[in-house]
Amino acid sequence: MRSRIDAARDAILSAGSLIKETFGRELSGEVKEKDRNDFVTATDLASEKLITETLRSAFPEIGILAEEKAAPGSGKELWVIDPLDGTTNFIHGYPSIGVSIALLVENRVEIGLVYDPLREELFEALRGEGAYCNSVRIRVSETAELTNALLGTGFPFKASGHIDRYLYLFKDLFLRCRGIRRAGAAVLDLSHVASGRLDGFFELHLQPWDIAAGSLLVQEAGGRVSDFFGEPYCISRGNIIASSPMIHGYLVEAASRIFDRDQLKELSNDLIQGEIKKGP
Repeated sequence: MRSRIDAARDAILSAGSLIKETFGRELSGEVKEKDRNDFVTATDLASEKLITETLRSAFPEIGILAEEKAAPGSGKELWVIDPLDGTTNFIHGYPSIGVSIALLVENRVEIGLVYDPLREELFEALRGEGAYCNSVRIRVSETAELTNALLGTGFPFKASGHIDRYLYLFKDLFLRCRGIRRAGAAVLDLSHVASGRLDGFFELHLQPWDIAAGSLLVQEAGGRVSDFFGEPYCISRGNIIASSPMIHGYLVEAASRIFDRDQLKELSNDLIQGEIKKGP
């Protein structure tokens, strides 16, 4: 695994440098809208190309699932890549963007890296060996009560049919916690849970590349990761709660009281081009 994490580190730092160089400049003609409020820029594509070429050069046999396209492999390993999370932030020059690379082995995340190119913070985790930020060990917070918790979230713009219930969940938790932040880059939100800056994070309808690396970071930092109903984290399910252990139950209780499994089944994805199957 060491050679794999070294290759991922080279790829993510190179992509981060590229993104940092283009952040804040005029993007006229470089932005395409894939769907309503879902954008891709030339920088997204260049970052993805750089990452995939770097990883493919080192490990041509490992398959790749990236946000814009996938490439098959010949084994049981799969790179899952978000080349630029927070594209809308990037377009507007809002400083909350990240890059994410995870390695799945038989559908389980074994390596997770997230890079914040603007703050030059590299979060890394190797299963069983802890989580780190710029080589310094990180841990989730020790917050024990929801009233003292700072939470992160995102709004499910691709699941607008669930927005009323989601806002009800937001209100329920907002009235009981210290505050809720919505920064627009899930890979960073999960990294900030792992480093104790946020006490918890919840969101609906995320894609595998949004949560694969960050989920391992939280787990290796001593936190808990589950779906909205407290079931073990599953990359294809898309609804996630990640938090310090002592407040996890509060978040699950609220989410499972407001939603039920049947309501969220449609948001599960067996996406991953058949490479990842639904279920833990």
